Formats: sequence, C-alpha cells, structure tokens
Amino acid sequence: MRDFLPEDVRRRQYVIGVIADVYQKYGFEPLETPAVENIETLLGKYGDEGDKLIFKILKRGEGEQTGQADLALRYDLTVPLARVVAEHRGQLPKFFKRYQIQPVWRADRPQKGRFREFYQCDVDSIGSRSMLVEAELLASAADVLKRLGFNDFRIVINHRQLLMAILRDSEVPVERYSEAIVLMDKMDKLGRDGVRAEFEEKGFDAAVSNRILNRLGAEYRTDWLDWIERDLTLLGEDGRKGIDELREILRLSESTSAGSHLRIEPSLARGLSYYTGSIFEIRVADLAGSLGGGGRYDKLVGMFSKQDVPACGISLGLERILVVMGERNMFPESVVSTPADVMVVQWFANRTNMYLAFATELREAGLRVELYPESPIEDGKKVGDKQFKHAAARGIPFVAVIGGDELAHDTVAIKNMKTGEQKSVARADVVKWLNS
Repeated sequence: MRDFLPEDVRRRQYVIGVIADVYQKYGFEPLETPAVENIETLLGKYGDEGDKLIFKILKRGEGEQTGQADLALRYDLTVPLARVVAEHRGQLPKFFKRYQIQPVWRADRPQKGRFREFYQCDVDSIGSRSMLVEAELLASAADVLKRLGFNDFRIVINHRQLLMAILRDSEVPVERYSEAIVLMDKMDKLGRDGVRAEFEEKGFDAAVSNRILNRLGAEYRTDWLDWIERDLTLLGEDGRKGIDELREILRLSESTSAGSHLRIEPSLARGLSYYTGSIFEIRVADLAGSLGGGGRYDKLVGMFSKQDVPACGISLGLERILVVMGERNMFPESVVSTPADVMVVQWFANRTNMYLAFATELREAGLRVELYPESPIEDGKKVGDKQFKHAAARGIPFVAVIGGDELAHDTVAIKNMKTGEQKSVARADVVKWLNS
C-alpha cells in the first residue's frame, strides 16, 4: 500500500482516463461499489487460494472480544458486481454493460507489479450468452492497450469446460478439479517440469499428471483445438461446447482490433473458481504475470439470487500497466514532467490582483496555469533568480511576464524554458500562441 506523489498521480490519471474513454465508446456505463463487503459475500467465490488472501475486518464494539470477522475489504470487482446485479436486477437493463475502476485489496506477498492495494479496471457484460460479448470485451481491452502505445501484447484464451473435459478424461477425481486447475494455471511460470513436480508434491498419481500434461499439448499450438477434439475419448457435450465457443470467439475477433493478438493457450486455467466458460489473459514480454484477465462466469450472480444470469468480463491491472509503461518510457512528456502549461510571473510588487486576473483569463481558456505565490519586494527585483528557477525546477515549459513595457503595449513576454527563447505576444493572442 503506497503513497503516490504528484508525478505518480498524473501517470495514473492519464491511464485511467484512456481506459474510461475506450470503455465508454463501447457503451459501458460506470459503476462504483463500497470498499467493504459482508465477509460471506466474498468467501467461497475465489477458491481456497483466493480465500486465504482476503483482508478480513474484525467485529467492532460489543463483538470485538470474539476475535471474529464479519466484514472484509473487497478482493476484486467481479463478486461485488454480481451482488449488485442480484440486488438491483429490476433497475438494470436486460443487457447491462458496466465498467468500474476502483481499488481492491489482497493479503498477498508484494513483488514487481503486485501490491496489497491496487486498482482494477473492469469491464463486464451481463445478460447474454452470445460470444459477441467475448469478442467486444477483448476488442475493448486491445483498444486500450493500443491507445496507450502497446503493440507487442498477446491475448491468450481457453475454456474452462474444455479443461474440465481434460481432467475427466485424465481420471482426476471430481473433488480435486479445483486443485488441479490451480496447478495447470502455473504452466507459464513454472514450465511443464515444474508443474509436473507440483502435481507430484500434491499427491497426484504420476500417470494422471502425465495424461493432463500430454493433453495440454504444445504451447500456442495453432491446431490444438483440432488435435484435442480428435484425441479426447471422453470429450462430452461440455468439452465440445468449449471448442465450439473458442472457435466462435476467434472467428468474430477477426473483425476487431483484438484478432491479430489472439492465441489459444491450452494450459491457461485462471485459478478463480467462479469461471464457467471462456477465460483469457493479456501478456507482454518481460513481465511476470499478466496485464489483465477475465472470463465468463454464468453461475456467479445466481449465488446471490435464485436465478442464474449469464455474465462475462475482463479486468486490466492498472499497476502492472504503469510499471511496464514506466520501464519503456511510454508516457507522453506532458503527463510525466509538468504540472502546468505556463507560469505567470509577478513582476510588480503588490499588484497580485492584476496577475490573478491574467491567470484566471488563461485558465478560463483551458490552460493549466501556475501563478508564482510571492510578489517581489521591489518591482522586478530578483525575478529571474527566484521565479524563473522555480518554473524550471517544476518543469513548466513557458513563463509569462507582464512588466513595464508589456503593460504599456498590452503585450506579454513569453519565455520558452527549454530553448531560452523569449517572444513578445499581444495579450489577446497569448492563448492561441501557447496552444500552438
């Protein structure tokens, strides 16, 4: 959990602004939920591994002595969304598209790009089982990354029902499906030998784990769907449905910005237990973990109501996006370096009102303006020493001066702090000149 200094906040606001703008272009509406949920709302939704990372809040007042927890900080934005949909279904449209950008908390071990408090940028569609939902979600995420300057990302996809068919065909006991899914999801981090060792450590029969690993085939194998369809003897209706839906997502995505970035990854499993269908992750080189991920969760809303409601979503991890963009110097210079477009100098002593009026004039025209807070003891005294140095230290690109000559001729002297060039501009033209 971190403090964010001004430059950090500017970077965060820039990325959040891009994400929100893209999501809105796809017709998604904003939603916010409380930081705190009833603990029973969260427990049992993320699997055993996830439940261990929930920040629990102890009872207060009369219940304090019990040492029990009744509330918790939200672990993600998906479960709170499912609760909202169940509670407010009558007030929401049949097909509800929402985006949500808020912090979540996990009692995790911090590492590069992973923190205990972090923002998720979620976009979800509620109410439809059409694979068009997946295609648009993946396209919106791809549009965000491209707007931010990413070109080397890949979106890997798989299907939970197909994975379940593989587990069944590999003779994994039903009660150990969730455990096996978590291990399979570590393939990209540990490799095949590492995952095999984890299966062995957890007490899985060697023949079972070998069958699973063989079923997963080669990473990013282009014909894996055809191969697995021929190879699985117990594919079943659910496995075939998974294959058909993956093919449909690939087909529809050919018409979107996500199409060229999509890959089938056989080992992708997504450890959260609420996924029921398609699953996906967004990855870039040189990053342990993903920039985002998600999938279909058609049963989650039903946990809060007596009716299942189809749902699918994807979440972008703001912190990891910021880490990669910082390492690659991807931020526009104006976002990183400057809190203002221009600084107004106080040249005359005790004439602050005049400079306030000028700064107000520039602000009303849409410019970001800093007014130096102290007027000189004498007119023009040490203006160059103090005020210009302040602007340079703050990274402000232009300084505006109204001194004696400027006041007499209704002009403003504008100094470019990078080049040192100074130009006299008619006061009526200052905004136009600065904007150019």
